[in-house]
Parts: sequence; structure tokens; C-alpha cells
Amino acid sequence: RHSAVGAAFDRNGYVRRRELHQMRAPLADPPPLRETPVGIVVRPFVVGRDEQAWLAVNAAAFAALPDQGNWTSADLESREAEAWFDADGLLMAWRDDDLAGFHWTKVHPDGTGEVYVLAVAPSAQGTGLGAVLLQLGLAHLYRRGCREVLLYVDATNTAAIALYERSGFADHDLDVLWSRADPASSTGSVSKT
Repeated sequence: RHSAVGAAFDRNGYVRRRELHQMRAPLADPPPLRETPVGIVVRPFVVGRDEQAWLAVNAAAFAALPDQGNWTSADLESREAEAWFDADGLLMAWRDDDLAGFHWTKVHPDGTGEVYVLAVAPSAQGTGLGAVLLQLGLAHLYRRGCREVLLYVDATNTAAIALYERSGFADHDLDVLWSRADPASSTGSVSKT
């Protein structure tokens, strides 16, 4: 936040367009589990069956963040083909036949866990489901041997930041997308501050 690079961008007519926080939390003990909201059943992702429901909730939950909300079937399938993909680590919360939310976890080669994507459908927001899914995903990562967890969250997603802070996450790093203040300019740059 006090980077010399950031000050140089400020002096040269650039403005901050987006901030992406990296947050981290230790996972020394199994996380306490919360009671699942009434009518919700959580189960692992089923490849070949759950993709369209996942894409629909992802698009609705991240409508304001096109880089996440605009995922296509091809984007999802490419992640399913990655060596790190673990269907058991993609927890799907269902209310009858409707997907209410999901928590997609990831384990890095060094053993660090990641809250890869956590989303709650707009119709299920405010029910506490996000906190439940976060804890269930952290429990999965703990069972996989992860003792530290990271995540990335857009600075505008204040509700998610508050949830993560309540769950023991703290700021670790910040990526900033800078662009010229002149709206006609399309140049941009990303820096760590």
C-alpha cells in the first residue's frame, strides 16, 4: 500500500481501477463447523452433471466482476482438466434441485490451501450459507493436510472481506490495476503495493 511503484503511478497520471486483496489464515486446528441452513444439502461436485448449475450461480453471484462472472463451459472444463482439480473439494449446496451456493477449494503444490471460488446465489444470500460453505471448505483443506489457506478477493466485495476477517483471514498482499486517468487511454498496468 506504500509502494514506490504506486506513488510513481500517482505522479504520472494513473488511477487505481481495481484492487485485489490476497488474504491468508493459519489452519492449525480443524475449523468449527456451523449448522447448515434448513433445507440445504451439501455434497461434492459431480463432473458431467453439475456444470450448468455451477455456471449459472457463478454468473449471478459475480455479475459485477466480469472476469469471474463471465466464465464459459470451456473455462470450467479447462479447470476440471487441471492436475489440481479435486471434485471432492468443490462443495455444492443444494436446496432441492436448485444450487444455492458452492465453495471450490484448491491445494497448491507446496501444501497451501486456497479458497478458489466461494459463491452464494442471490436468492440464498443473507442466510449464513456463505459462512457454512467457507467452514466446510476449510475443513476439507485441513483433512488434505493444509495448514495455511489463501484467497483472493476484490476490494469492492466488502461483505466477503468481512466474512473472511471474521473467519481469521488477514491481508497478506495487494494487487492494483492502474490505468491512465484519461478515459480515452486503454493502457493499464498491474502492480503489487
